[in-house]
Order: sequence, then structure tokens, then C-alpha cells
Amino acid sequence: MKRVFISLLLGLLFVQPVFAETAAERKDRLETQLKAIEAQMVESQKALQGKQTERQSLERDIDILNTQIDRAQLGIEARALAIEQIKGQISDKEEFIDLLNERSAKQRNSIAELLRQTNEVDGFSVAEILLSKQNLSEFFTDFESFRTLNNSLKDSLTALAEIKSDTEDQKISLEDKQVSEAELKAQQEAEKQDIESKEQEKNQILTTTKGEEAAYQQLLASQQKTAAQLRAQLFQLLGGGGAIPFPTAVALAQTAGGVAGVDPALILAILEQESAYGANIGSCTMGSVSQGSDVMHPTRDKPVFLAMASTIGFDAATQPVSCPLMRSDGTRIGYGGAMGASQFIPSTWASYGGFANIGGTWTYVKESDAIRTLLKKDLPSNPYNNQDAFTATALLLRDNGANGTYAGDRLAALRYYAGWGGASNPENQFYGDQVIERKTRLQNEIKILNGG
Repeated sequence: MKRVFISLLLGLLFVQPVFAETAAERKDRLETQLKAIEAQMVESQKALQGKQTERQSLERDIDILNTQIDRAQLGIEARALAIEQIKGQISDKEEFIDLLNERSAKQRNSIAELLRQTNEVDGFSVAEILLSKQNLSEFFTDFESFRTLNNSLKDSLTALAEIKSDTEDQKISLEDKQVSEAELKAQQEAEKQDIESKEQEKNQILTTTKGEEAAYQQLLASQQKTAAQLRAQLFQLLGGGGAIPFPTAVALAQTAGGVAGVDPALILAILEQESAYGANIGSCTMGSVSQGSDVMHPTRDKPVFLAMASTIGFDAATQPVSCPLMRSDGTRIGYGGAMGASQFIPSTWASYGGFANIGGTWTYVKESDAIRTLLKKDLPSNPYNNQDAFTATALLLRDNGANGTYAGDRLAALRYYAGWGGASNPENQFYGDQVIERKTRLQNEIKILNGG
């Protein structure tokens, strides 16, 4: 009944107005709809959190699956609204860029005319101008006109430089919006698949158990992995790291979690979540060019990466990094350059790995290398070393507020994914839910592996 009500409510929310909206009206409508969805997601989150604390039973697990399906459907609608918002923002940016280009063209024409007039004046010497005039008053009038012309030329060149800077800033902002839109669309597809998977799981449970609690408990027991199975299981790593034995991944996460004060299962859940979503497997290099642009951000990340290569001792030209996101039509969005299992970009790694911009040059500062200090290493931290990468993930989760509680770890995961500003957005809530779901499963698998 609840799902029918939600569907009806969403149907009312998404009735498109028959009148032509102004930009302000459209913005208000989208914000109102997102707030309505966010309120529903908050309520369902409370219900889900309450169910998680109950004893595992057929009724409880079916309720959890139903709630997760409802939340996923709400998440899809939230992302649809967010994509619509971003498309509007992209349109605004494109219009502004067109306006700036138009202003630039006019300014260039103005400069061309000023240069023509300046060249004409430059053809006469001051002596010629003075001798051609009947009195000093006319001479000084022409001289002042010449000075004004030069000042106008300088002002026009300054204005053109400012327009160029504004245009570049707007293009960067537009690119960021396009990345966000592409990521949201990718999430849409992943979420639809997740809903289908959960529906199949629920139907399979009900078919197998015929609604009987005893049969369900037997099913749970039969599905539980053994320690031998877990020892043979592989853990997928993002960033070209391939797969490592599950016990190795657990040991890496336990070491990282121990020094950072973060649950090892949460570290593994984040890395597993990222691997599940990641096509960025580290198949590009710093010098790669994609559709006419550098793969790695030339000013934000390349200088840091080169400093890291020099300090750590890898070949910057051949070391794999992630590729940029690509649209379904094959066009590129944004930059790549993420490194290793943690998939940190160089400028993010710098804050944990001890690199600082000193006098315009990126320099390694041993005392600022938090990873090296916590792990008591003799060498600088390395994003391509799995233990260092796991520790970097743990430190970022710690700084995002991970504290071992359901709410704290979920929020830290959301901040890991969407930043502090995006952690509360309805369209991003799926990430926190899925990480916590993975964390719960991994906690149980770690316990089995350790013989608990």
C-alpha cells in the first residue's frame, strides 16, 4: 500500500505544467519537487535504520528489501530532477558563453578600428601635426584626441582579456556540470539494475521459503559462506590493481583501520563500491591526449604527479592513471588522472601524502606525510602501494566523520562520494545506503574468516 501511495504521489509531482515556464518558475518547481522527495527519503531512511537493528527474520528482511526498493525508486526520481536542473544550468552556461563570445567579437572589432585609427595618426610626426595647424589650440586638441585613442585601445585590450578569462571560467564550470550530468545518468542505470536485482532476490526468497520463518532461517544458513570459501574469494581493486585474495584485503583494511580509527569493513565497502562502479581501471597515462585535451588536469594535477614520480621513483610517462569519463556517444567529459586502488587524483593525494606547493613548486615534506607517519614507514607514501592506498581511503573516511555508527559511517561514505556539499542531496543517497549494506555483509564475512 505504501509503495502505491508513493507511486501516486510521484505521479502528481511529475505532472508537467501545460503553460510555458519562466526560468525562475522552473527552478522553483524543481526545488519543490526535490524537497518533497527528500522528505520521503528521510522517513524511509529512519524506517530502514530501525529495521537494521531488529533480529534477522523473514518479515524484517522482506521489509528491508521493500524499503530499499522504494528508496531506490525515489533516488531515480531525484536524479531525474537533478539531471533536469543540471541541463538547465548547462543551457544557462552555454547562453552566457555565447554572450561572452559575442562581446569578444565586438571588442575585437573595436580594437581593430582603434588600431586602424592609431596607425593613421602614427603616420604623422608631432612636428608635422604642429606645422599643419594654424594655432596651438588645434594642435593640443588633436594631441589630446591621439592620447584618448591610445587609452581607449588599452582599455579595450584589458576588457578583451577579462572577457577571455570569464569565458574560460564559464567553460570550466560547464564542463563540471556535464561531468555531474553524466555521473547521474550512469547512476540511473546502476540503480535500475539494483532494483531489478532486489526484486528478484525478494521473489526468490518468498518462492523458496513459501513465507515460512523456519525455511528462511535454513536458507540463510545455507547461503552463509564458509571460511574456506572466503579464503579463496578474490577482492576486486579499482585503478588497474586487478584482484587480491580476500584475506589480504581484510589484512590491509585492518591495518589501515587500526591507524585511522575506521571500521575495516567500511574501508572494504567503499573500495568494493568504487570497483563495482568503476570503468576507470587505469588504462591512460599522464601524457595521454583524449579528443584534443590532456587526460590529466594540466595545472591542478600534473605538477603534483611529476613531483610524486620524482620523489617516489616511478616513471610519470608510463604509470597508469584513470581515463576521463565518456558519454555514450563517445565524447569526453572532464579529466582523468586518478591513481591506484584508492583512485585519488594527485592533488587529493597530496594532502595525505606529504606534498605541498612551496613557492610555486610542489615539494615533498616528510613531516606532512600522514600515511608514512601512521604506518611508520621508511619511504614516502605511494598511491600504487595497496597498503598506502587503503590507508588513504581510511583517512579520508575518518576526516569525513566515520565513527563506527550507522549514521556516522553512512554520512562519511556520502561525503567520500559527493563531498560535504553534496552529501545531503536526495540523488546521492543511494551511495550511502549501498555502502552500509556492503559494510554489514563484509563485517559478517570478516567475522567468519576470523573464526568468530
